[in-house]
Amino acid sequence: MGYVYVKKRASKKRPALTIPKIEKINKKHISLALLSLGIFAFASVLYPIVGFQFFYSGRFKQVISPLSSGFYNKDSNIGGVTADYTQLSSWFVQDDNKDVTPSKELLSENGLQKYQISIPKVGINNADVEIGTMDLKKSIIHYPQTAMPGQKGNAVIFGHSVLPQFFNPKSYLTIFSTLFKLKANDKILIRYDNVNYTYNIEDIFEVKATDFSILDQRYDGKFLTLVTCSPPGTYIRRLVVKARIVE
Repeated sequence: MGYVYVKKRASKKRPALTIPKIEKINKKHISLALLSLGIFAFASVLYPIVGFQFFYSGRFKQVISPLSSGFYNKDSNIGGVTADYTQLSSWFVQDDNKDVTPSKELLSENGLQKYQISIPKVGINNADVEIGTMDLKKSIIHYPQTAMPGQKGNAVIFGHSVLPQFFNPKSYLTIFSTLFKLKANDKILIRYDNVNYTYNIEDIFEVKATDFSILDQRYDGKFLTLVTCSPPGTYIRRLVVKARIVE
């Protein structure tokens, strides 16, 4: 019986899979990136405030309150970190002679009454203004016991503001953030009790946070006052926009 030997062919070896080495990221690069991000975030907050001071605040009149510092309650936390400035009751030092509760004649049957305000220059369209509430997160607020739109006297309206880059005309937390861009002769439109009123802006100025004079009533005309914090995103002062009705 014969045998035949066949030489085995050498098998081709497949190259082993090699995983490329991942280069180690330099820790310094991470630190630099985080530092740059931090600087950018800080600058984005600081720049609008500084820019407001340089480009806008200088053209506003600084009104000095005629009231002495002794008028104010020394126990107030105005400017303190514990105050909740989304509540209108925190915006002023409360004095025994100032009642912030709405009078009954201003309220509807359900305890609230509202109307609409539009400011075309800054993109505000038919925003609700409520009477008988203090929550600025839910609406703009008509200050109690000031004149109603269309009446002789001074209708005073408060709105919340934040840093201008977060302005959203449909959010009541940010709705008055760009009031500083308004100028004389810009228009404010109000619809109250199914009647449309147009107010012409006459003056814009700043007052101290403790100044009650912006609530004063005068009866030689029909006036409207818008109030928000200034510079936007802070509670240092109050920005006041004064307007007169266009008959």
